Amino acid sequence: MGRSRGKQGQGRAGREAVVEKVDGGLAELVPDRDRPAGWTLLVDGAPQSHVDLDDPGHLTFEYQRRIGHVIDLAAERGRPVQAVHLGGGAFTLARYVAATRPRSTQQVVERDGALIQLVRGTLPLDPGQRIRVRTADAREALAKLPDDWADVLVADVFSGARTPAHLTSTEFLAEVRRVLRPAGTYVANIADGPPLAYLRGQIATAAAVFPELALVADPAVLRGKRFGNAVLVASAGVLGVAELTRRAAGDSHPGRVLHGKELVDFAGGVVAVTDASAKASPAPPPSVFR
Repeated sequence: MGRSRGKQGQGRAGREAVVEKVDGGLAELVPDRDRPAGWTLLVDGAPQSHVDLDDPGHLTFEYQRRIGHVIDLAAERGRPVQAVHLGGGAFTLARYVAATRPRSTQQVVERDGALIQLVRGTLPLDPGQRIRVRTADAREALAKLPDDWADVLVADVFSGARTPAHLTSTEFLAEVRRVLRPAGTYVANIADGPPLAYLRGQIATAAAVFPELALVADPAVLRGKRFGNAVLVASAGVLGVAELTRRAAGDSHPGRVLHGKELVDFAGGVVAVTDASAKASPAPPPSVFR
């Protein structure tokens, strides 16, 4: 289907929203009126990504800033890394890694081929950056990656605003750990709301595979007051929890970090999820995107 101009009208410098039907629904690339090269990607009305083409080191979305903190603690700025991104969106975090760690080698996996074409056509990647984009199912693509390949693996996969069930199990995370280097870092965007059963299950699942865990989220989300995003971090190496806590607290929307006994207590003895028991993440209530 060809591209059509969105009803939002023109952005700054004459930019217009771009609307196109993709495999996952109706995608919109909407210009940011406050940032001349900024764009927000929405799919079926749900915000997915924000990117600033002039400043890819700028992360607007709260959860993406928190993932950015995790990436920064996994490898100092300027040092190239090997990264895997499950879920493409507008390639925001891949652009961030390329900007902050030049010469990094990255693989982006996105199942929605039409979405990839839309984003690459409207918001092209720098051809000089080592970012390979593959159209594939996240778990199938992960199974094809070699052992001990990645320093960082980011999971931010949503289909219809829900994370597919087959990306929530211990078997999936065992593949993640296989692909990560011994001290590599896994970071996942998890969306949930009260009573937070799904989030607690994902903590228990990660704890069954990785010895070190941390969770970053808005305090209101952790108290079960509203639906929102939590960032789960896991590694077989040492996590920089103190610095992550400092950075999260210093954000414009401060986040709280749970680790150790506090995180165990929060999970509340929930059992790990397996392929046999896996379910997709809960759908957000309609009010979330109003």
